[in-house]
Amino acid sequence: MKQMSHLDNIPSTPGKFKMDKSPFIHHHHGRLRWQWHSSLAKLTFWSFLFLGLIFLFFFRSPSSSSPLPSDPSRRSLRHTYSWGGPAWEKRVRSSARVRSRNGISVLVTGAAGFVGTHVSSALKRRGDGVLGLDNFNDYYDPSLKRARQALLERTGVFVVDGDINDSDLLKKLFEVVPFTHVMHLAAQAGVRYAMENPSSYVHSNIAGLVSLLEVCKEVNPQPAIVWASSSSVYGLNSKVPFSERDRTDQPASLYAATKKAGEEIAHTYNHIYGLSLTGLRFFTVYGPWGRPDMAYFFFTRDILKGKAISIFEAANHGTVARDFTYIDDIVKGCLAALDTAEKSTGSGGKKKGRAQLRVFNLGNTSPVPVSDLVSILERLLKVKAKRNIMKLPRNGDVQFTHANISLAQRELGYKPTTDLQTGLKKFVRWYLSYYSGGKKAAG
Repeated sequence: MKQMSHLDNIPSTPGKFKMDKSPFIHHHHGRLRWQWHSSLAKLTFWSFLFLGLIFLFFFRSPSSSSPLPSDPSRRSLRHTYSWGGPAWEKRVRSSARVRSRNGISVLVTGAAGFVGTHVSSALKRRGDGVLGLDNFNDYYDPSLKRARQALLERTGVFVVDGDINDSDLLKKLFEVVPFTHVMHLAAQAGVRYAMENPSSYVHSNIAGLVSLLEVCKEVNPQPAIVWASSSSVYGLNSKVPFSERDRTDQPASLYAATKKAGEEIAHTYNHIYGLSLTGLRFFTVYGPWGRPDMAYFFFTRDILKGKAISIFEAANHGTVARDFTYIDDIVKGCLAALDTAEKSTGSGGKKKGRAQLRVFNLGNTSPVPVSDLVSILERLLKVKAKRNIMKLPRNGDVQFTHANISLAQRELGYKPTTDLQTGLKKFVRWYLSYYSGGKKAAG
């Protein structure tokens, strides 16, 4: 017969501890006291061991690889953000104050990012209240993000230095400002980086989204939410152009998988809590103040430095093409999504009625071979590129993307107007100005 542990005598809920009145206990008081102290010591030991393991899991880099100084998931857990206080709240209110008659108040996450900066600036220009939130991680050069922040500050947009996984901060922001809308652009971007630091994608794109939605479902009134999904969700889909009705169950990268998970999470919070949610599948966004990890950006840098650039080709010398979409066209789509978003229907975490749930492609509908992109850059930079043709690696990249935007045209009035030649000309002008005179290193 299995001997009963003395820990089983401890009640699971607080209350008076009752001794077992068995003959064993009555006749062995001394032994019982020794066993009780022994069990308590064991309990204390295992408790400290368990807490130690939790500490190691969250605050140490994985043992299977060398520490990654740019691990956003662990950095954001370590980083202490400073927020709160009367002066801080005053800045938050001032930035989020609506200036136009029919304006909206928007919390923009990832505001110091590429798309976030342009969207925040556009909202502010038309008189909406805008408050930014960004954790300024170092996935790419943080000084570029700080420069964007300075740009927004000059237009009157305050960017709070904080993380979307900080629920206390999110709750505080909603206490200070009853936002009508959230533009959720914060995410761990990049397809290839997921092979180096997969946990950062789960931390930002899944846990971060859930953290935000948890706060949004509880506030009253609930905001309408527009958020950035990705064209990457189409994965290995071979039907072109990609339509919102096409299958998205074959992701080719962890990044794509986390964005697809985000769409399913959005459906869940819409269904249970009545949150109004609109997902936007961006197609290869480019333009001034862009991301240094994007091909058009680092091609420009390397061509100017005289370095060879790698151009991928598919099997049997197949063409690799992208539906490059200029940032101004993306911004118009984002603002249209905000303007047509219906109110959430929940209150206090409870759904009161059916809520809006949408997803749209935002692309240019004109895929361009990457080799043509390089040719355009050569003409604009007046420098011949050193091309290194390579096979498309199995690291999450897909051969082509092509957006069907008929739904966005019909529902949002979305109509992209900038071709790649025109858009790249504007990007190169910005790039040469921003990195001129050796004042800033381009990586």
